[in-house]
Amino acid sequence: MKYILFFSILSISLLLSACSGNKQESGEIPTLSVGVMSSMDYLPLAVAQREGYFAKHGVNVKIQKFVSANERDMAFQSGVVDGGVTDYTSAALLASGGFDMKLTSKCQAPFYIVASSQSGVNNLSELKGKKIAVSQNTVIDFCVDMALASVNLTPADVEKVEINKIPTRFEMLRNNKIDATGLPNPFALIAAGDGCKLLVSMDSLKYTVTGIVFAQKAIDSKSEAIRKMYAAYNEGVAYLNAHTVADIKDILVKDLQFPEPVAEKVSLPKYTDAQPVTTMDKDILEVVNWLGNKKLLNPDFKVDNLVNDQLTQ
Repeated sequence: MKYILFFSILSISLLLSACSGNKQESGEIPTLSVGVMSSMDYLPLAVAQREGYFAKHGVNVKIQKFVSANERDMAFQSGVVDGGVTDYTSAALLASGGFDMKLTSKCQAPFYIVASSQSGVNNLSELKGKKIAVSQNTVIDFCVDMALASVNLTPADVEKVEINKIPTRFEMLRNNKIDATGLPNPFALIAAGDGCKLLVSMDSLKYTVTGIVFAQKAIDSKSEAIRKMYAAYNEGVAYLNAHTVADIKDILVKDLQFPEPVAEKVSLPKYTDAQPVTTMDKDILEVVNWLGNKKLLNPDFKVDNLVNDQLTQ
């Protein structure tokens, strides 16, 4: 009887230990969901996912792709994703609208001002009097205004045409229905391959316009997971800086939707380890100032409430 009791207690003990161990093991791998669109902003994350860096650092990162910024932002606000790759204008507007979230790092992804092949425009100064397609009050609108300012032109010097969807602007540019527009990759490089002119990139004008954001709720409950994600992100950056485009062609084609001929000719930006957005960065300050001048932000809106510079460390 004593032996039966001993083995019964031992069995229960082992069972509880196994259950406890499984619970602990599952708890050791936190999960983050990150919303992205097909752009070069999230390339270090895509590399980290393919190369297994997330698992190496003990975090499960689910990258969810969206076809439009509106869908991405709705998923973010409703809690479907913990964070995402977005632009500074969208981040500021969401935060000003009452959504508790933070910009936690910068991204490197070139936006270009592109002229159509038959526009006769070969430089930014020649945009005066031309039709430029924008999506009003978005990052593209901001980029156009900053590019114009770099050659002492103002929005009043051009004719802005409201076209919200990037693919539509892209097709109108290629078909010479507009003189110029702002485009991210792969659209800008495809347009250039069709004879359009890349007038300037925003990084050449020293502007960073995109970053990674997380809901404050996710920061409060998953800060360690976010730090682990950034450690994997940095390994993705190291991989990109040590390899050729051929080594990531599969990601460019499958995840970022580059046509194969364009993917083979891509020039990658110089990616850096995750850098925090600070309240002193001119990029975010200019975005906030630009939106404020358009009366699109709450009068009491402060950059301090938009950034968190602690999670990339």
